[in-house]
Amino acid sequence: MRDLPTGTVTFLFTDIEGSTRLLHELGDRYVDVLGEHRRLLRQAFSRHGGVEIDTQGDAFFVSFADAREAAAAAVKAQAALASGPVRVRIGLHTGEPIVWAEGYAGADVHRGARIAAAAHGGQVVVSERTAALLKGRSLRSLGAHRLKDLSAPQTLFQLGDGEFPPLRTLHATNLPAQPSPLIGRERELEETTALLAGGGRLLTLTGPGGSGKTRLALQTAAELSEHFPDGVFWVPLAAVSEVDLVVPTTAATIGAKDGLQAHIESKRMLLLLDNFEQVLNAAPTVGNLLRECPNLNVLVTSRAALRLAGEHEYHVEPLPETDAIKLFTERARAIVPSFEPDQSVVEICRRLDRLPLAIELAAARVRVLSPPDLLARLGQRLPLLTGGPRDAPERQRTLRATIEWSYDLLDPDEQRLLARLAVFAGSFSLQAAEAVCDASLDVVEALVEQSLVRRWASGRLGMLETIREFTLERLAESGEGDAIARAHFDHFLALAEEEEYDSEGASAAWLDRLEADRDNLRAAMRGALDAGEPVRALQLACALGHFWVIRAHEEGYGWLTEALDRARDAPAKLRASGLMWAGSTIFFTRDLERAVALGEQALELFRRLDDKRNVALVLDRLAAPYGMLGDPEKARELAEESLALLRALGDGRASRYPLAKVAADEYRRGDRERGIALTEEALELAREAGDSWWAAGLLHELASMAWEQGDAARATALTRECVSLGHELRNAWTLVYGLGLLAVLAATEGAGARTGRLWGAVEALEESGEAKLDPESRSRYEEVVFTARDEELDAGRVEGRAMSLDQAVEVALADA
Repeated sequence: MRDLPTGTVTFLFTDIEGSTRLLHELGDRYVDVLGEHRRLLRQAFSRHGGVEIDTQGDAFFVSFADAREAAAAAVKAQAALASGPVRVRIGLHTGEPIVWAEGYAGADVHRGARIAAAAHGGQVVVSERTAALLKGRSLRSLGAHRLKDLSAPQTLFQLGDGEFPPLRTLHATNLPAQPSPLIGRERELEETTALLAGGGRLLTLTGPGGSGKTRLALQTAAELSEHFPDGVFWVPLAAVSEVDLVVPTTAATIGAKDGLQAHIESKRMLLLLDNFEQVLNAAPTVGNLLRECPNLNVLVTSRAALRLAGEHEYHVEPLPETDAIKLFTERARAIVPSFEPDQSVVEICRRLDRLPLAIELAAARVRVLSPPDLLARLGQRLPLLTGGPRDAPERQRTLRATIEWSYDLLDPDEQRLLARLAVFAGSFSLQAAEAVCDASLDVVEALVEQSLVRRWASGRLGMLETIREFTLERLAESGEGDAIARAHFDHFLALAEEEEYDSEGASAAWLDRLEADRDNLRAAMRGALDAGEPVRALQLACALGHFWVIRAHEEGYGWLTEALDRARDAPAKLRASGLMWAGSTIFFTRDLERAVALGEQALELFRRLDDKRNVALVLDRLAAPYGMLGDPEKARELAEESLALLRALGDGRASRYPLAKVAADEYRRGDRERGIALTEEALELAREAGDSWWAAGLLHELASMAWEQGDAARATALTRECVSLGHELRNAWTLVYGLGLLAVLAATEGAGARTGRLWGAVEALEESGEAKLDPESRSRYEEVVFTARDEELDAGRVEGRAMSLDQAVEVALADA
């Protein structure tokens, strides 16, 4: 794309009139005709200094630094097409766009596109601002018009003397003017208009307060105005609380003097019933109206569906992140024209659940707060997000009022449960809601229908954080907060303790359940610490020990050390367990000295308690860091002692841990056959125990041994099994070593591109901070991977670094 004109720019938009009809008429010739149309237009635009911003299908978006050149290009384009089958509508508008990396954005861009859409084939329509710059041009005033962007009426002009039908603008409607165009929502707008235009007569937009239901509904109605020659009418029901007032309010809005049904009869009309949630019992009236008026369509906004036959429910989700950032930026620039978004804006939008109302209220604060300052104050959203437009309904002037509006419409049981559910962080299962909050399925379903609780695609439930903040206040006011928090903690402690790792091994399903509830686990531990109960927090942190080791060692170390520091009076066994797990988690960050220090403290406590099994487990866990610190003799001594203790206790399965270390030491000392045999024995014990994580590590050990002995086929098969298990467990350490060894094996086969992809994936995983190869392994692997540096390898590395982890595993498990 060439350098874009900046400052005041004139936009030119084009669109082919009746393109679908032309396609049917011309058949295979249409492609050639479309190509010729593009050539002629581009020729006209380039001769007058136009910069092509975008081309989609049969439409152009071009910018000009000079309005007169834009007008000349439009006239020349229409003249070039006059003798052919293609008729193009053109719109011109002048304004100051927002310049993005990919082009222009902003209200003036939307305005230009809408002006073009209002025109007819062969016609050039010009905004009032552009017309003022075209002195000496033949312009005809077309009067004041409302465009489908729902802006206020504005005067439009026609360039030239041609005769055309009335502009395709809004008519016979009371849709309220909007201060700015709809930002984003292209997919939603396309889907909602298709549902109503395609035969659906009742469409209900549902979603939480502040999600933008009304704005989307208004734009949908505007887009469909030509389908309803007898009018498109907005019926605001926010102030109506009595069911009996719905019909007279609707009748008054559309000017029905002889009864609503009699007035509509067979008219082709669209009614937009806005904020129907507080009059849901009037739904049968809407159903009767639809049955008696065959050409009537009804568009509804409501927290809950009407539950009528033939109803299409469309749930309005928060904005996608890109659109949320764009909305914040455009609203901020209305206040501070020089505003530029930064990473703080991205995080602000995330923290506000990407809710349009919340974003608009936050953007209004840039008058006095920079984005970093605004982000810092978002710890409590509701008090900050006030001060909406004075002409907006009161409930939309603050986010609190919007949520409170929805909350007040609930019955007492629904209010009580909604407040209790605020105890959950992130998402939760129905079973958890039943156990912690004494929830009934019917009330949960009612809250989902009211859009205050969301059901995710996974089947889990959750609340937007903005709603949760409000309901947490209600929970505190209820006097139930402490009891519900304790029930929440107990539930997740039971979840963490339900699988005994050391006897059976942690299953991927158990790990995934904990992963899904990680936010709740964090909330439970933080709640216990804040409540002055660090012993309980330590109990839960220890119960999650193997989850931390396999999935989140650094986070686990943080929780464990904070709980240990604050729970000085914890029972000795619990404190010893905390020290053991803290040492195990810090080991994976390569802080080996700290791992040894914590392990030694745990060992001393367990010896004092005469807890032989845990003494054996800590001895095993000390062996690895001692070995890596350069004391293999000490490491072997610890492993041997651990192995003897476990065998004496009759715990053969747990002996898989020290046995693996003895095996590795035998192999290192030169007795390779014994080293391999003992490793295979440990692997068999791990498989018997269902311990996929330990099995994956041993598979990598055996694969490394096979590679060193020149058995590439066995090494590849073992490593693929290792990667498969690591991916199932989502254990980064297993994957970084497995992918690294597969890259080495690919390099020995001369597969440069495959080597590069796999090594690039290793580099990406290391950069993510989740896992890193130890220096010795990295040196050994790199020596082979980079033996033959070529273009295939380098290109593969770039590709591998860009892959997702799932894609990397797919490459790893695919045949070379």
